[in-house]
Amino acid sequence: MIGLLAAGALLSLARAEESSWLTDLPKAQAKAKTENKMVLLDFTGSDWCGWCIKFDKDVLATKEFKDYAAKNLVLVQLDFPNKKPQSDELKKANAALQKKYDVSGYPTFVVLDKDGKEVGRQVGYLKGGPEAFIAKLNESKTK
Repeated sequence: MIGLLAAGALLSLARAEESSWLTDLPKAQAKAKTENKMVLLDFTGSDWCGWCIKFDKDVLATKEFKDYAAKNLVLVQLDFPNKKPQSDELKKANAALQKKYDVSGYPTFVVLDKDGKEVGRQVGYLKGGPEAFIAKLNESKTK
């Protein structure tokens, strides 16, 4: 389990460092409006939450999801790590968004339309790999 957690933390760190994942919701919303995309908020405990780490590996790190996201989503990671350093400003912003969207467990994904209205939500691990998650995200497009 320790190996899985360490691997997951590295995977999540690498994912957050990719240019496609933002940590600033206002910037993400501006980008979504300009590009006519949805915003996907990923509330995660990247370095300690087993289901978050598994979902990262099984879905978010896959080519299928990355290709879908590039065309349809602006991605925002809202991380609540135990060991990964974060600025006080980022911790405060993430906590405010956690409260605003009433997130009480991880992983939780909140989908916003280009205008910032919540149009979808996935709480917990979703079985079925990237195909199942993409299908759920596509349901949000029609709302």
